[in-house]
Amino acid sequence: MATCPAMAQAKGTLVYCSPASPEGFDNAQYTGGDTFDASGHALFNRLVEFENGSTKAVPGLAEKWDISADGKTVTFHLRKGVKFHTTDWFKPSRDFNADDVVFTFDRMVNKDNAFNKAYPAQYPYASDTGLDANITSIKKTDDSTVVFTLKQPDADFVIKVAMPFASIQSAEYADQLVKEGKASQINQQPVGTGPFQLVRYQKDAQIRYKANPSYWEKGLPKVQNLVFAITTDPSVRYQKMRANECQIMSYPRPSDLAAMKTDSSLKVLTAPGFNIGYLGYNTEKPNLNKREVREALDMAINRDAIIKAVYQGQGEAATNAIPPSLFGYNKGLKNAPYNPEKAKELLAKAGLPNGFDLTLWAMPVQRPYNPNAKVMAEMIQADWAKIGVKAKITTYEWGEYLKRMKAGEHDAGLVGWTGDYASPDNFLGVLLTCEAVGGSNYARYCNKDFDALVLKARTINDQAERAKLYSQAQEIFKKDLPWTTIAHSVTNQPMRKEVNGFKISPFGDYSFKSVSVN
Repeated sequence: MATCPAMAQAKGTLVYCSPASPEGFDNAQYTGGDTFDASGHALFNRLVEFENGSTKAVPGLAEKWDISADGKTVTFHLRKGVKFHTTDWFKPSRDFNADDVVFTFDRMVNKDNAFNKAYPAQYPYASDTGLDANITSIKKTDDSTVVFTLKQPDADFVIKVAMPFASIQSAEYADQLVKEGKASQINQQPVGTGPFQLVRYQKDAQIRYKANPSYWEKGLPKVQNLVFAITTDPSVRYQKMRANECQIMSYPRPSDLAAMKTDSSLKVLTAPGFNIGYLGYNTEKPNLNKREVREALDMAINRDAIIKAVYQGQGEAATNAIPPSLFGYNKGLKNAPYNPEKAKELLAKAGLPNGFDLTLWAMPVQRPYNPNAKVMAEMIQADWAKIGVKAKITTYEWGEYLKRMKAGEHDAGLVGWTGDYASPDNFLGVLLTCEAVGGSNYARYCNKDFDALVLKARTINDQAERAKLYSQAQEIFKKDLPWTTIAHSVTNQPMRKEVNGFKISPFGDYSFKSVSVN
């Protein structure tokens, strides 16, 4: 039997020590990076992809695209001959075509889509990016052409659909699931066109994949087997990597980096972080809905001490909601100086001279933007105690943590963001606009003046004009203080010396299709 090009290149096994279980395998329903790595990058493709290790958009399942002069029509010309996975639960009868694109996006923007009736779900990223409100139609011209019509031009539309939430699903598989009364299985038994196929998933333990024998990118993937060894403790991930139980790990502790860099069996790649770690205040909660109270809490936090203890030289103080590398970054904004006495005065002015009680949520996982949320929460708790504010530290399993924060159960919560596309909109729009409340806007912040600036910037192609609007929006954000901005961190990526082809993604993604192991 002839061996296809993909399988000829795929040799050996790569084990990745990942920090958490995916929330599911239906990328459209989630916003978490672990889900996007385990599903979006391993199992699926998108119309547009990001070049490996870069912010540059390149052809994916679409070979090319055209944008009309008014910016309201985007036409994608699809790649031919791409095959969906053949699995124990699905045998495709046709190649990828325009029907799959229409199904994928209509499901996210049309509540009356038949699949949504069979399997109701939320699509937070479609909402957070404004796509659900802006896409007016998705039409198939022929099997290889799909036309998107928008209400307003969106300068970031093409790079938005390059994100994992826009992974292309099989319309044929979805129809089969509906007919069988098993629509929810799209989230447990995925079928994509990606470099790997799912073999087995054991929650909180392991995900096993095998190379897709019909993958459309010649010579990829480079390994026959891929394993995600789910390991929540960074110290244990490090031990496993040293013992060669995994060849690459996520999110090392800053305190381990010096030893990693001197270990002859390892190598550590480094890149500037495209991220923000922050403390979000639930602006809908009593007390926290007052700007003076948020100002007092912000001023009472010793940010410099936190950065020294938690980031250990791998982070810089954040003043804005976006990283300094993005266009439109407002260099004129400053953090309020650490001043517990003035913070007490502000609380008294707000009618809280004796302080108050609140919950302080701490992430259960380590991320570059927050290497140790437990320690950070304890330091903030101690800082706030000095002004009479009693914080009860709370945490949940990562998927549950994000779900409950989206529902607004927290008072104040530690979280962060690594950008998914190179635009201020991915931070200001996705994390802070009114339309993102219930999605990734964990502060539940809604300011119409802020929104007007950010949403107008989406419709403009001139980057200098967009930069002015984003700069003004940051001034409103800094005045309102829905967050205490903490830090932007450096990204450090350790792996064994025998790993080749891995590039640090500016978006914090883990994609393994180009990775080999000697």
